[in-house]
Amino acid sequence: MTNILEINQLSKSYGDKPILNAFTAQIAKPEMISLLGKSGQGKSTLLRILCRLEAQDQGGIQFHGRSYEEVDPKEWRKKICYVSQQSYMLPGSVEDNLRTVSQLHKTPFDMSFAKELMTSLDLDHMDWNKKSADLSGGEKQRVALVRSLLLRPEILLLDEVTASLDMQSKQAVEKLLQDWQEQEGATCVWITHDLEQAQRLSHRIWFIEGGSLLEDNDSHDFFENPRTESARNYLQLVPKEGRSSCPM
Repeated sequence: MTNILEINQLSKSYGDKPILNAFTAQIAKPEMISLLGKSGQGKSTLLRILCRLEAQDQGGIQFHGRSYEEVDPKEWRKKICYVSQQSYMLPGSVEDNLRTVSQLHKTPFDMSFAKELMTSLDLDHMDWNKKSADLSGGEKQRVALVRSLLLRPEILLLDEVTASLDMQSKQAVEKLLQDWQEQEGATCVWITHDLEQAQRLSHRIWFIEGGSLLEDNDSHDFFENPRTESARNYLQLVPKEGRSSCPM
C-alpha cells in the first residue's frame, strides 16, 4: 500500500548553517502528528518545504507515490496546505480572503461550508465586509485557517496556530481540527510547544533536534518512555503532573 506522504533525506542549509539534516519519515494513514523540539531546530522550515514554499537542498518528497517534481506546485498546495504562525491576510475584506482559494483554483465558492467553518471557530458574528487589516491577531489566525480548510486539504501543516489565541478560541480550533481529521480522513502535522496539547491531541510524535528526526513514536509511548536522552531532557521542561494523562 502506497504511503500518503514519504519524506526522504531532506536537507537544507541557510548559507553555512545546516537547518535540516537528512530528515526522513513516512505517513501511512491519516492521523494527528505533533512536531516537537526546541526553537531553531528546523520545524518550520520542514513544513514550508513540505508545502513547497521553500526548496530543499537535497532529498525528495512523494505524495501518494508521486514525486513533488511531477506535480504542479499549485495543485500540490491544494492538497498539502500550510498555516503559518503569523497569519498573512490579503488586501481587502474578510470575504475577499475567503474567496481567494476558489478564485485561485477556479472552483465554485462554497458559501455554506465557509459559514460552517466560521461558526465552528466562533466567527459566525463577524462582518464579512470588514477589512482584513482591521482584524485582531486571533481573528486573522482563525480566518487564515478557514481559508486553508476551504480547499479540503488531505494534509494540513500547522505552525503553532493556537499559540496566540485565548483559551476559548484555542479550544474551538482544537475541536475543529480533531473533527476535521476524523471526519475528512485528513492528516495534521502540528508544530506546538504546548506539551499538554501535544499529548492530548496527537496520535504520533515527531521529535526533531538539530534538523534530524530523533524520535518517531506513538504519542503515549513518547511521553511515557522517550527513547533518547534529548527527548527526555526536552520533556523535563514540563513535569508529568502538568501534562494530560489521557492522550486522545
